[in-house]
Amino acid sequence: MARRKKYDYFKTLENIAENGYKSAEVLEKIMQNYSLDHLETESELIHHLEKENDRLILELTNELYDAFITPIDREDIMLLAESLDDILDGINGITYMFENLSIKELRADTDLFANLVVKATKGVLDAMHEFPKFKNSKNLRDLLKVVRNTESEADRLFSRLKKELFSGDNDLLEIIKWKEIYERYEWISNSTENAVDLIGNLIIKNT
Repeated sequence: MARRKKYDYFKTLENIAENGYKSAEVLEKIMQNYSLDHLETESELIHHLEKENDRLILELTNELYDAFITPIDREDIMLLAESLDDILDGINGITYMFENLSIKELRADTDLFANLVVKATKGVLDAMHEFPKFKNSKNLRDLLKVVRNTESEADRLFSRLKKELFSGDNDLLEIIKWKEIYERYEWISNSTENAVDLIGNLIIKNT
């Protein structure tokens, strides 16, 4: 009887992070040539990636139920999977937000948020690729720092754009809509920092 192949928990976690990065790239392209008429079609890949992450997390959960030994604590594997998936959930949610709020035209520098999300999710992916070697890695902490620095950039952008929104001669409805959008972008950025903070805590816990 053939032995069952050992399940690669770290690879599954990396795949979840990779789907977040891929979805960020799609979002960036949508923002570069934004069209409300094409938004639903252009967002389909993000929705597909979100469903793929749901599948991966279910697979991971089932493996953990049956596992005798895991590379780190079961609870920590699930916490990390959920934290990584939060990033894609946020990206998926913002595409629906643009559609539901009937955003016909982007405000200036909205695309800069998408650029920073790509940078941050790439940093998270790089960190997850390196994570299996966390006990001996020489650059994992630097990769985490990249994401934290990017989140700080996003904080500054959020503050500037929100100030411009409330300072300009904008009608109340536009202010309400764009406040929601900026806050969602800020939430996505925070979720990338939450993921690398968790990775950092797991490094300390397991070394």
